Amino acid sequence: QVQLAESGGGVVQPGGSLRLSCEASGSAFRLNAMGWYRQVPGKQRELVASITNSGSTDYADSVKGRFTISRDNAKNTVYLQMNNLKPEDTAVYYCNVNYRVVLTQFDRWGQGTQVTVTS
Repeated sequence: QVQLAESGGGVVQPGGSLRLSCEASGSAFRLNAMGWYRQVPGKQRELVASITNSGSTDYADSVKGRFTISRDNAKNTVYLQMNNLKPEDTAVYYCNVNYRVVLTQFDRWGQGTQVTVTS
């Protein structure tokens, strides 16, 4: 079973930057797509960015040009570089990974990390 460890959240002023990390650990798994979602109280969780195992990326319109998703396959880690942060980016950010064990695919969520953008 894959475990996810997220890190990098915090409090930052508008215009600032943060980098989130999510490392997958376990045995005998192969990662497929990885992504970051975010959720604020009372709203549905929304996709922020995703990246396939070949490196193709997709972003929510609200973060295009400000956020960059990347992955290090050797470290089983996905990153989200967030620049020019805005108060509306405040949310709990969740890592999501799709992975395969032999022929079976699984989906796993991280525990979430709080990002607060405030002056």
